[in-house]
Amino acid sequence: MSQQVLPFYLVCDESSSMQGMPIDAINKSLPELHQEIGGNPVVADKTRFALISFNHAAQVLLPLSDLSNVTSVPALTAAGGTNYSAAFDLVRDLITQDVAQLKKDGHQVLRPTIFFLTDGQPNDTSEWPAAHQRLTDAGWAPHPNILAFGFGQADATTIQQVATIRGFIADGTLSPAQALQEFAQSLTRSIVRSGSSLDATGGMSLAMPDKVPGFTTVPADVI
Repeated sequence: MSQQVLPFYLVCDESSSMQGMPIDAINKSLPELHQEIGGNPVVADKTRFALISFNHAAQVLLPLSDLSNVTSVPALTAAGGTNYSAAFDLVRDLITQDVAQLKKDGHQVLRPTIFFLTDGQPNDTSEWPAAHQRLTDAGWAPHPNILAFGFGQADATTIQQVATIRGFIADGTLSPAQALQEFAQSLTRSIVRSGSSLDATGGMSLAMPDKVPGFTTVPADVI
């Protein structure tokens, strides 16, 4: 029987408004995530992790990888604007390529999961919904589950529109750095619990966070 693999994509805002404590908090958390997942052979074997950053453009900082084979996770650098379309278009292309490669390698690929993090409103106000629609189109077989997290100047309505299964907006009870630490821990827990899970058929299931300290849960938008 082929090995089940669950791909996770962290799509992270690195626009200029992320400068200072926010970007520092993310960069501090990434090595901790790497250590916890990469150091767990069971979880690392069943999950894959990619890091995509975006500002006015989007780039792949870490291609989809088995974290036990990764030496270090690259750091983010804050600069530029906030273009959601660039992020959605890039991650769609990546999912297409990654799923094909995983299947070629003999894996059974589970639906990819995106953790989307932003601290502000998109500059491409009129363009991003179409890019988001392409990414989440139910007619496209590997369309991902999306959990969206917003803080700073992020808008709850926008986060609700981006999320397909669950959204979270910072409630102001924690500093941005503390909220981002909680975000990173929720991402790590989701990957670890998913990679360790067994459902009734003996396969994996996505373990999603129900609550994240410092964030209010918002329902995914119905379209």
